[in-house]
Amino acid sequence: MEIPGKEPDPRFTLANERTFLTWLSTSLALTAGGVAMAAVSPDVFVPWMRTLLAVVLVSLSALAAAMAYPRWRRVQHALRTSAPLPPPALAALFGYGVAAVAVLALVLILTAR
Repeated sequence: MEIPGKEPDPRFTLANERTFLTWLSTSLALTAGGVAMAAVSPDVFVPWMRTLLAVVLVSLSALAAAMAYPRWRRVQHALRTSAPLPPPALAALFGYGVAAVAVLALVLILTAR
């Protein structure tokens, strides 16, 4: 489906595409982290916390993958119509979500020893 408007500079279209692909690779990394957290030995972390961290990581992964294409379309539409670029609405959620998982994992690592 063609997006209305004039063709933008190819560099901007390609940068938008790279950003889309980066969201997908981020999603894959979050999935890998969630699966790895779920596979950690029950002796290392409290089982419910390990499960919670895995679920948060995989949920962030699904959200990143699901929002990648709509974000690409919104940015492409803005580029073609010379409109302002849409704000990265989920950036804070991903930043704080991954930071929270990292802090909880660090606490678990330090208290497991």
